[in-house]
Amino acid sequence: MSALTTDEPDLDAFARAVASEAAAIGAGFALVFFSQSLVEAGALARALSAHAPGLHHAGCSTAGEITPQGLEEGHMLAMLLPSAAFTAVSAMVDNLSSSGMDRITGEVEALRRALRVRMGGERTRNTFALCFIDGLSYAEEAVSSAIHWGLDDIPLLGGSAGDDLKFETTRLISNGRVTSDSAIIVLIATEIPFHVFKTDNFVPTDEKLVVTASDADHRIVREFNATNAAEEYAASVGIVPQTLTPLSFASHPVVVKVGGEYYCRSIQRMHADGSLSFFCAIDDGVVLSIAQPKDMVESTRAALREVEERLGGIDLILGFDCVLRRLDARNRQVFRDISELYRVNNVVGFGTYGEQYRSMHLNQTFTGIAFGERQAAE
Repeated sequence: MSALTTDEPDLDAFARAVASEAAAIGAGFALVFFSQSLVEAGALARALSAHAPGLHHAGCSTAGEITPQGLEEGHMLAMLLPSAAFTAVSAMVDNLSSSGMDRITGEVEALRRALRVRMGGERTRNTFALCFIDGLSYAEEAVSSAIHWGLDDIPLLGGSAGDDLKFETTRLISNGRVTSDSAIIVLIATEIPFHVFKTDNFVPTDEKLVVTASDADHRIVREFNATNAAEEYAASVGIVPQTLTPLSFASHPVVVKVGGEYYCRSIQRMHADGSLSFFCAIDDGVVLSIAQPKDMVESTRAALREVEERLGGIDLILGFDCVLRRLDARNRQVFRDISELYRVNNVVGFGTYGEQYRSMHLNQTFTGIAFGERQAAE
């Protein structure tokens, strides 16, 4: 595998470099992640189609990038998969807001058939699935669940596209097409050993917030515990409501218990009326717990060490890292430490507006797929 990155907006130069590297390593598929502050999605798609017409690609806009140098912003990144070791097929699902879940499951089943054909009818045992979803679509839970349903036992992970915390428009690109309100599903079969994992850095406290008034369709909470949402949240974490910012929400996450495990339900922003927008689905009656952060560096290091021991060495990790982790790392002055951890463990990927892991849509989590070294497998 090979990863190329740049913070220069010269799209032709980047696309030519991608084409050259793809030819050198025999790559048939590329994952492409990009900052909309650096480049426009349509122009990037056109450049890739012009300079690397035979290279299939899929990807999305970001809320920060993870490059071979660590955590970055304002970059574009291409991860190339050599055809000798990876077989990939992809599909784009448009109009998520009006799509039935049966249609998405059908797309997954069609992709599985396409992959079997590409593999010459062989059983696609060592297969994983990636998904990239418009992070402003309010549809990630339903889409992740529908994809997972169609995959059977194939592991799924991915990230919600971002737009550098502007919360205006995210973009997805697939083989020259550019869309919003859509999702891309990629199925990949490989002979390289891999392991799918997730890690977070919070523990629940006894402080509870019950959603008593909400707009579920738009993920907005108006009241916690029959009190204005921002005021009640701020009181629970010991902050003045008027000073709430994305940093506050990153530093004081709320979690929900599902099947015996706690998952983050991150707050996106506060509105003028004191209501709160969430990155995840929310509804009346949901019980949230205020969470206490753990040491992000140590919890991340422990997770990466466990992955390395499991695989007998890491060649590369494709990672999806919540933008709120990035904000929290800056706030706690461990940004450089996290960045260095990613660099030494060969992590590439992007900052997300949410993470997909198996059937779940998550927040404030790092999800990844680690690839082992072929020699270790042999």
